[in-house]
Amino acid sequence: MNHPTKLKRTIGLTGLIFYGTGTMIGGGIYALLGKVTSESGVYAPWSMLIAGLAALITALSFAELAARYPKSGGSAFYISTAFNSKLTGAFFGWLVIATGVVSAATLTVAASKFIFELAAIPEPVGQIFVVSILCLIACWGVTQSVVVVAFITLVEISGLIFVIVINSDSLANVATALPSAELGIWLGIFSGSILAFYAFIGFEDMVTLAEEVKDAKRVLPISIVVSMLITLALYILVSLVAVNSQVFSSLGDSHSPMASLVSKKTYIPPTVMTLISLMAGFNGALVQVVMASRMLYGMAGEGQAPTVFYHVFSKTQTPVYSTLAAGSIVLGLTYLFDLTTLAKLTSIIILFVFTAVNAALLKVKLDNKKDKTQLSIFLMPVYFPLIGIIVSLLLFGFALWAVSK
Repeated sequence: MNHPTKLKRTIGLTGLIFYGTGTMIGGGIYALLGKVTSESGVYAPWSMLIAGLAALITALSFAELAARYPKSGGSAFYISTAFNSKLTGAFFGWLVIATGVVSAATLTVAASKFIFELAAIPEPVGQIFVVSILCLIACWGVTQSVVVVAFITLVEISGLIFVIVINSDSLANVATALPSAELGIWLGIFSGSILAFYAFIGFEDMVTLAEEVKDAKRVLPISIVVSMLITLALYILVSLVAVNSQVFSSLGDSHSPMASLVSKKTYIPPTVMTLISLMAGFNGALVQVVMASRMLYGMAGEGQAPTVFYHVFSKTQTPVYSTLAAGSIVLGLTYLFDLTTLAKLTSIIILFVFTAVNAALLKVKLDNKKDKTQLSIFLMPVYFPLIGIIVSLLLFGFALWAVSK
């Protein structure tokens, strides 16, 4: 009996922008803002800026590669094509899948904490509930997944804008966040940027939907860049109002920092922001599960993973087996590690992958320097991926040091 192996192209530009913005905002800033302020104090906005600019450099490399090779295999396909090595591509593909499931586990842990805040449901029970719903929606269909992500993304963005607006008086004190040249201050800023970097992860997930996007060569680069810029602007503004707020000193201990930021400023109950935080965590985790399952599907199609994961169910047109496999691993990880450890682990793995992806683009550009057929797609200067390699390696080394200290 023949099984379908093709995915359906149903996603447009708007849907993909919501998808990308949703996965970056989804849980990252809502769950980790307090942790970032614990690392870098009043200089948290600088941590956000450094992390965002570092992520943007690699995002532009992904944008060009996505335009050149609109394949669901994403990073694994780019690396194996550039270096003509399926083994190398498979190695990095499995690393990307690892970041997806570890990141989904991070956000599942965050979501379970929000559930506990709202209903006192034990965190292990909340984790089982979250992962079960994630898998059901991801198996239901990519169109349905994108619709859910888009709706929750609107709620997330509205929540962040609300926090910014009601704390806008804090923006008058932004000069207090200017750091001096003291080494200890900058070590704290860079330590915070490693955690903050996690909050920008998500643009690399967008390329795994390449075979489900209409006009992928045009839509993917635009949506990656727009999603990154929206996220960066919101994060910097939120962190600015946070470090100048009345509750700044207690943010590091808060499970729901956004709720803390509105608690003394409005008659709206803080539980509303906790609920939005829960939705954000769920949203980010959903995107990561979808990404990991598509990577597994794409790698199976290239012979880099068991062929069972290349199966697409005819009724849903989704890779159900790979989705269930990703969900099972996510659930296991939630019982092994805490939130901060999972976030730092995700950042370390993804920075290593980003180094390889930038190297892949550099090689492709050098190999095709005289290829005039590539002039019609999204192109970055040839030195740009080299900058991406240097930045990713520096952050990778610092991340290893920060975890080991």
